[in-house]
Amino acid sequence: MERIQKIISESGYTSRRKAEELIKQGKVYVNGELATLGMKVSYEDDIEVEGVSIQREEKVYYLLNKPEGYICSLKDEKNRPVITELIDEDKRIYPVGRLDYNTTGLIILTNDGELDNILTHPSFHIEKTYIAKLDKKILTDDIYALKKGVVIDNRRCTPTRVKVKSNNKYATVEISIIEGRNHIVKKVFGALGYKVIRLHRSKYGFLVDDIPEGNYRKLTLKEVHKLYAYKVNNK
Repeated sequence: MERIQKIISESGYTSRRKAEELIKQGKVYVNGELATLGMKVSYEDDIEVEGVSIQREEKVYYLLNKPEGYICSLKDEKNRPVITELIDEDKRIYPVGRLDYNTTGLIILTNDGELDNILTHPSFHIEKTYIAKLDKKILTDDIYALKKGVVIDNRRCTPTRVKVKSNNKYATVEISIIEGRNHIVKKVFGALGYKVIRLHRSKYGFLVDDIPEGNYRKLTLKEVHKLYAYKVNNK
């Protein structure tokens, strides 16, 4: 017997956090009765999520080098293309975290809700590296300020690494951060008076963009185990 949100995430339907939201919204039933958050169930129970009966599913893991013009979601109200359309997979997969519509780079897609929870939880300290092209040259004082950390929404964001790759008419800066607040890279540079005109995520933990933009590959079993190890190594 497991908590119902964990069973839903293990089924591959959605992440554990999203499952909790669906339970609170009254969209989950167990044996015909409305589910409650935290109730204990098993796969022997008849579990329906948004009218769909769930069952244990083989886990799949993909690494995508996201191109511009795609939404990191399963559907979009404005009918814009979503990144799951780029992957030939019959199972219901979803992105781990998200990248903005015009941001490119690495993102993981899976039906493993437990791994999604590990990779998106702030306590597991997964470093992500971005290449940011700015709208102008960056000043030396601002580089130092960036390395010391910038306060965003009353919380300091301190990059783990900052490297200026070029600084002509438009600066190109490589920045590595651990936290995953929405639009955090753009907000950090925005706080210093710069606009990010192009953003690419070049590394996700130990994973690097070794595939062409718009392409994807399956993660190896060794890579999946290393991703799970973030939970063990940060206890």
